[in-house]
Amino acid sequence: MKNILWCADRTSSVLNNFNDLYNNVSNWKKVMYSIEKKPYGLKLTFGGAPDRDEVAKWVLEMKNALEHLDEGFSVFVDMRSLIPLDKECQELLGEGQVASRNKGMLRSVVILSSPVITMQFKAIAGQTGIFAGERYIDSSSEPDWENKGLMWLLHSQEPIEETFDEVKSS
Repeated sequence: MKNILWCADRTSSVLNNFNDLYNNVSNWKKVMYSIEKKPYGLKLTFGGAPDRDEVAKWVLEMKNALEHLDEGFSVFVDMRSLIPLDKECQELLGEGQVASRNKGMLRSVVILSSPVITMQFKAIAGQTGIFAGERYIDSSSEPDWENKGLMWLLHSQEPIEETFDEVKSS
């Protein structure tokens, strides 16, 4: 009888863990992005696995936010929890970058924790013409990533060397 109760308890525990994981993954879809006005310009946060409709909605909201900014603004982008994007979503995010460039964006910093996302966004920045003013910080190797990013935006102080240029062996 003890074995049956232990097995039932373990099964219940596994199901609860599965439900927690499922709810966390589902929440990624619910909180795909945010756009916040800051003294330097905008802070963008992206996370989870956005689909085409969510990214298209972001492009519209981004263009609206840009209407309220003066030339010479900067953008802080937090992509630490973003999942790699499909080609269509990458193109739409590039549309937002072009809109930012055309509005007069001075600098941007992108905080990442994934080499794949880093490669994707370096490629997008190259295609959209913002690469020269954009810096990338690996949050997994730079604990002071937020301050380093703000120093780039506010004072043109170069952040640390990137670590994603080399393939990590571990």
